[in-house]
Amino acid sequence: MAFTVVYRAKALFPVGVFIFLTGLYAGFNLWWYPYLYLWPLLWGAAMLLPKNLTGWKATVCYVLLCTLHGLLYGTLYAPYQALVFGLSFQGMLAWIAAGFPYDLVHAAGNFAAGFLVLPLVKLLRTLSKKR
Repeated sequence: MAFTVVYRAKALFPVGVFIFLTGLYAGFNLWWYPYLYLWPLLWGAAMLLPKNLTGWKATVCYVLLCTLHGLLYGTLYAPYQALVFGLSFQGMLAWIAAGFPYDLVHAAGNFAAGFLVLPLVKLLRTLSKKR
């Protein structure tokens, strides 16, 4: 989020590096392929935010987007799982329901992490000016 807010389209590079390194570290297996769309979706959503958000409006937007990404992570992951494992639509919905408690935990963690976005944005902007 912070890289996208500061560097905009150029932030897609660290997103790609993160996706690649995650696969390299943990193995390029079936679980990894949704990363190819889940993380660029967050980047795209962050790109839709106004460029010059400041103060409490920025904090609220960043926290909400981070929280929403955590909450919807399993739901966005589920269509891929349904295709790979041959689940019906009802099976996919059951998969989403079974994973929802984990999505709540994911959302809670992202909620907390979302409060770090604005300070990180300020730090990145300050460091960028010093170059």
